[in-house]
Formats: sequence, C-alpha cells, structure tokens
Amino acid sequence: MTAASGVRAAPDPARLSINTATVRAQWTLPEIVDALARHGIRGISPWRDQVARAGLVDSARRIRDAGLFVSGYCRGGMFPAADAAGRRAARDDNRRAVDEALAIGARCLVLVVGGLPKDAAGRPVGRDLAGARAMVRDGIAELLDYAKPAGMPLAIEPLHPMYAADRACVNTLAQANELCDEVAPGDGPSLGVAVDVYHVWWDPQLPREIARAGAAQRLLAYHICDWLVPTTDLLNDRGMMGDGVIDLPAIRAMMEAAGYRGAHEVEIFSGRWWKVPGDDVLATCKARHAGAS
Repeated sequence: MTAASGVRAAPDPARLSINTATVRAQWTLPEIVDALARHGIRGISPWRDQVARAGLVDSARRIRDAGLFVSGYCRGGMFPAADAAGRRAARDDNRRAVDEALAIGARCLVLVVGGLPKDAAGRPVGRDLAGARAMVRDGIAELLDYAKPAGMPLAIEPLHPMYAADRACVNTLAQANELCDEVAPGDGPSLGVAVDVYHVWWDPQLPREIARAGAAQRLLAYHICDWLVPTTDLLNDRGMMGDGVIDLPAIRAMMEAAGYRGAHEVEIFSGRWWKVPGDDVLATCKARHAGAS
C-alpha cells in the first residue's frame, strides 16, 4: 500500500466520533456525553458495560438530549462456545445487544466474533480454529434473523491475527467480506463490516477488500487510531492518530473512494492516554483528526 500523492482535504469535523473506550478511565458515560457536547464533538460509540452502569434508558436520553449521533454500539459477538448451552447463552446475549443498540439509536452493532471456545476459567478448549469459524458463521446468521427485521445493521470487525485464539477468528477484511457473501449475499445494509485501522492497516489486500465492501454497501463503520513502534502492549498501547506508522489519509481515501460517508470513530485503548486528563484527550483527538487523519 502506498500513500496517495498530493494535498488531501481535511476530514469533515462533523464526522468525528469518540468510542468511549478512549476516555473510559477518566469518566463515566454521563460525563463522557457532557464532555463531548462541551468540545463540540457530535458522535459517540458507547460500550455495553458503561451503558449498563449508567442505565440504558438514561443513557439513551442523555445522548439524545446532547444532540449526539451514535456511530456504533460495542459490542456483540463472542459466538464460539464449548457446548450447546454456551452457544445459547451467546445467542441470548447478542439479542440483548441488538435490543440495546436499537434503544440507544446506534447506526450499527459492532461484532467482535470470538476465538476458540473457552472453558469456565477462560482457557481455550481445543485447537479447532475452523470449527470456531463455523460457529461464528452460524451465530451471525442466526443473529441476523433477529436483527434485520428490527432494523439494526450488524458490522463484523476483523481483528489482527494476534487475536485469533482469544478475541476474533475473523482476522482480515477478506474473511469478513466472505462471511457476508456466505450469510447474506446482496444484503449489504443489514450485514457489513467495521474497518478498524489498528487491525487491518498491514494487510496488502486492504485496498481491494475496502473497494469490495464498498461495492456491496457493506462499509458500516470506520475506527481510527495509530500503530506505535515499538508497541509495548498489544491490547492497551494504541497510538493517537499521527503518532505511529499507519497511513491514515491513504486509508481514508480508500474508504471515501469506496463510498463510505459515515463517522470517523476514534477508538484508543491506551494506558498512556488513560492517564491524561479527559479534556486534553478530546482536544487532541479533534486536532489529530483534522491534521493527521
């Protein structure tokens, strides 16, 4: 992948959204909503645990009253399980996630699909990655039957291969596109993908697969941050845009060329940034979105 040449227009600040993981260590969800309004940031993507603590009805009201749009809801998924009872529990939890996403007004429910089945202590059961992927396929198909009539789009988020065993056995955008083709061919608005640059920036097939998803109307979400060198923690050392090696303007150009007109959602899990005052984090997000994305 090469950076596009020439001067590129700055991103539209109205499309900036903050995934609440970015400032979850500093603030509660109600405080995040107030802070986004204070900083003139229009978008939010909350996590289910934060919504649960604040209350679903109250969270939806606060977000609506603040005039925010909900770029996505985090998260559903985690389909593989060691037995039928575990798969039924995953099914029921995912249906609750759809209901919550609808109540909060989300544009999509993001799916982190899960890795190898685990026992009660969280240890992987077996090594059958193909079997886990089959459970993911079946789980998404079943959930789509519930979500589509309700009008809640599902966005499959491929995660970096380092997460294949524990968090997501869908690891490339090609795999996500193929799942969409298999489960819901020709139904892009109902089942699509979330493109998170942290997980896919390295993929030599990324331009082709973004174009493929766009042609099928599957580009439902776009998450931005940066990849630091060195990365000291593979989960909690994401970089602020412009501090790492991801060519964010080039990826944004791919997304826009493929027809994406949605939010630019900043999602930064970072022990470094969680120590910074929340207002400073949001101010930096705004500046870096304008100048480095």
